[in-house]
Amino acid sequence: MEAEDRNRPAPPRWREDFPIQWERDQYIGRRELAKFLTLGSALLAGMSATVAVVGRWLFRPRLDGPRALVGRVSAIPPGGSMLFRYPGDQDPCILVRGQDGAFRAYSQVCTHLSCAVVHRPDRNALFCPCHHGWFDAASGAVTGGPPTRPLPRIRLEVDGDQVFAVGKEV
Repeated sequence: MEAEDRNRPAPPRWREDFPIQWERDQYIGRRELAKFLTLGSALLAGMSATVAVVGRWLFRPRLDGPRALVGRVSAIPPGGSMLFRYPGDQDPCILVRGQDGAFRAYSQVCTHLSCAVVHRPDRNALFCPCHHGWFDAASGAVTGGPPTRPLPRIRLEVDGDQVFAVGKEV
């Protein structure tokens, strides 16, 4: 035996300075695994909550745009509507005055396949004739047909006898 020990090379110097038992060092006990999984799950839950809160703040509907005159209050009777363009000449919109006298405006472009919607005062709705889509004139929500998203709203301000568009939900 002693002859074999003499023929064996001496361990490297760094092993003496760092005596690590590799087999025992790689072993992970159940307690360490449970602690790792618990902390990892808590970290993922915390990050998910952070993304939900920050994402809701970052991606909230923005109301931005120039202030533009749309029309006169006296020119639109209750139950009537009027077409206008906002914020640019390529953006058709529709202004609807409800029977209650309240003004609401939406993009005139259907959210299904971009056809123009028309006001149907008899049903208090906006109708897309291309694929028979229906939207509620009071909220812009889809009430029938193939569209799945509501119409984008135009924010309005009434100042005396004038109606102004001041922003568009993006």
